[in-house]
Amino acid sequence: MKNGYKAMDSDMHVVEPCDLWQKYIDKNFADRAPIGLNRHKRDLGVQVEGKIMPRAPEKPIPALRPIREKILAERYPEEEARNFDNVAQLQAMDKEGLDVAILYPSRGLFVLAIDGLDPELAAAIAKAYNDWMSDFCQVAPQRMYGAAIVAPHDVSSAVEETRRIVTELGFKSILMRPNHVNGRKWSDPYYDPLWAECQRLAIPVGFHEAGRVFLPQPALSQFIPSFTMFNTLSFPMANMLACADMIYGGVMERFPQLKVAFLEGNCSWIPWLLWRMGEYAELTGAAEHPELKLEPLEYFQRQCWGAVECDEVTAKNLPDFGLENNIVFSTDYPHLDVKYPHAVETFLKLPFSDQTKRKYLWDNCARLYGFANDA
Repeated sequence: MKNGYKAMDSDMHVVEPCDLWQKYIDKNFADRAPIGLNRHKRDLGVQVEGKIMPRAPEKPIPALRPIREKILAERYPEEEARNFDNVAQLQAMDKEGLDVAILYPSRGLFVLAIDGLDPELAAAIAKAYNDWMSDFCQVAPQRMYGAAIVAPHDVSSAVEETRRIVTELGFKSILMRPNHVNGRKWSDPYYDPLWAECQRLAIPVGFHEAGRVFLPQPALSQFIPSFTMFNTLSFPMANMLACADMIYGGVMERFPQLKVAFLEGNCSWIPWLLWRMGEYAELTGAAEHPELKLEPLEYFQRQCWGAVECDEVTAKNLPDFGLENNIVFSTDYPHLDVKYPHAVETFLKLPFSDQTKRKYLWDNCARLYGFANDA
């Protein structure tokens, strides 16, 4: 709690140990286990089947390293000293005033991001990560909850793992990168069994973009030489594409109780995108998408959420567009561009009403992640 406000972090990250997959993967895949890299401080790189991610730019950018080193030294000295273990994670929550956190991966954002990855290996990689995350959360199981990775390379195994992480491990979300895998859109009926299982289990899908990988990414081919331009554009653009696909592609219509979150890409784009989608739904929607019975805004209001950054002053007008119940707070710890340990404090200075702040910090997060009795 911070200044009388109960707070849930909808998107807090862990830093996985380099040897996670060596320790946790099924022994049948031991010789193909992903390898966490340790080339510099807080290296989040991972090698999978000979491919290193995040992908390096064509031209090295040596100027970025001292920036990273400076931020780590100034912002995360205690966490770095503990190698960002689960005790450090809990201490970080206490510093921020977080009551509950949903924990998303760092290296785990990359390990499955390869077109054509062997589906059995992908499933084993996901299961190993989820088992590790379950152990990680045991330091404070009533405050720390995992967001699972599932392998979309084979929908049957994705459904099976989703069922396992909810019924056996008590996870609160599954993670999907918004980038298409093996050329399939998220609205492809191939994925319907996964959306159906998420709906049945009342567990949300969290779309979450990250660094450069071996999947299609907005702005990748145009701006990969620039870390600045890639991170500025690719994260919100990827979420926009996933959002439009899930709505226009009929997923929300087919699965009216499916919960979907768009994380790590700000939220100020949401009213603009929904307005523009509404314009074209009115113009050509009946001809191209006759199955859709609601306006894009109505689908989003019914079953979608976006994450606000703690200093995202451009989000101040979202309540005016009927989206006050669809925004959740995130710290994005321990990334380089966050305000830790003052994220909640910074958020409370934004020009939102007291009611809106309470909704973003707790109520909306509680509904998204199934803490309804605590809202």
